[in-house]
Amino acid sequence: MGVEAALHGAAAAEAALHGALKLQPHVAGAFFALAACTVALAALLAVARTRPPWWCDCAVCEAYLTASWAGEFDNLCDWYAHLLRRSPSQTVHVHVLRNVLTANPVTVEHMLRARFDNYPKGKPFSAILADLLGRGIFNVDGDAWLFQRKLAAAELASPALRAFASGVVASELRGRLVPLLDSACSHDDDDDDGGKVLDLQDVFRRFAFDCICKISFGLDPGCLELSMPVSAFVDAFDTASMLSARRATAPLQIIWRLKRFFNVGDERKLRESVRLVDGFAAEVTRQRHKLGGAASGSDLLSRFMGSISDEKYLRDIVVSFMLAGRDTVASALTAFFLLLSDHPEVAAAIRDEVSRVAGGDDGDRPSFSKLKDMHYVHAALYESMRLFPPVQFDSKFAAGDDTLPDGTAVAKGTRVTYHAYAMGRMESVWGPDCSEFRPERWLRDGQFVPVSPYRYPVFQAGVRVCVGKDLALMEMKAVIVAVVRGFDIQAIERSSRRPKFAPGLTATFAGGLPVRVRRRARPPT
Repeated sequence: MGVEAALHGAAAAEAALHGALKLQPHVAGAFFALAACTVALAALLAVARTRPPWWCDCAVCEAYLTASWAGEFDNLCDWYAHLLRRSPSQTVHVHVLRNVLTANPVTVEHMLRARFDNYPKGKPFSAILADLLGRGIFNVDGDAWLFQRKLAAAELASPALRAFASGVVASELRGRLVPLLDSACSHDDDDDDGGKVLDLQDVFRRFAFDCICKISFGLDPGCLELSMPVSAFVDAFDTASMLSARRATAPLQIIWRLKRFFNVGDERKLRESVRLVDGFAAEVTRQRHKLGGAASGSDLLSRFMGSISDEKYLRDIVVSFMLAGRDTVASALTAFFLLLSDHPEVAAAIRDEVSRVAGGDDGDRPSFSKLKDMHYVHAALYESMRLFPPVQFDSKFAAGDDTLPDGTAVAKGTRVTYHAYAMGRMESVWGPDCSEFRPERWLRDGQFVPVSPYRYPVFQAGVRVCVGKDLALMEMKAVIVAVVRGFDIQAIERSSRRPKFAPGLTATFAGGLPVRVRRRARPPT
């Protein structure tokens, strides 16, 4: 019995030891995580105690850190616009972000033309967006940027591609967008509350998604069918865009970098979203390879595949196309129709011009050449983007010490941001009626007259000016003509006077844009 007891005891001890050894890695991992968090917290506390040179307790920095600005302003961009209007130089410095912001056209020209080489995107910016955009054109400098830009510019200037894109947009309008709006209309002309309520922002995002997939990838996702749920990719792309933008608001990059290292919080969600985006991009390139790759189509990706064989590089290009072709177009169109809902006289003027220029020749979908002759439509779209630019601001990082034209000293590594949203609201730039939606400010004797791109940097300016500008304008003007001529759009419980934006890389209205649609009677011919 004593021997058996001893054996049982030994067996129990061995089992306990084995169990302890199995637990040991988990315990060690937990202790390591705890120790790392403690070290990180200690580092942050040390930073707070030592007050590094860029730390500041001025009123602007205190308002940013405590978010006290939210008591008066609905959006961070509106607070920035307020600060820039009050500044004699139209420039402010948010020290805790090491960020100089400007709404001064002279300073914008300094950044984008005179000292372009000193204001690249920079490694800090590229790091913030690297997980989503990778080496895409919006996230690189130097030779990588120049290569993509030259290739994109050559293809986008091609008459064949422009004709292909124009056909895609016309097909989407005729076959999907116009019938969708028509189906949402009230059948009772006297029923102001009739018809379905549509989220016009969602509709335009779907429309732009279908168009960019056809134009850029030669694929049709059929996203504008509202009976279909939004694809997992679209949701993932939106989430990744929002969380990537949120990284830039952190006072210290180490905050989001630690979350990324430990795969927790927003960074965990971002990683999951990017994984879905990667899957979509891989499927797009696989489909193009299956269809014959570079030799098979008129779409942009097929043309890029003739020069690029790196699949990861192609993935980054696919994602960049998506950001440029879906988000910016949808943002601009959504803001345009919100403004139009508040200004029916502008809609009436658009209809007059469309009838005069297009006549009875397929007026809902006029040709590209006739769209170019619609100067008031062009002016109204530019005026809308002055007040609501799809990309509200753009940042560069100083490669070396500099002094801005207004006298602001910029140290190497400082983030310098020109704020297009604020610029559209500056009396010093646009006059005392800067807050008014007035397309006529762009017209002289009925002709559209552009201004300096450094005063209106909606499409950027200088050597980084948007290469897809003409294509985007064609698509948006085609939509405006078709929708305004055929329908009245009335926003529900939304006003362009006090918008509320959701976080993201492009301007998006929080809660969407709910509208009711009414069909207009055809004018007699």
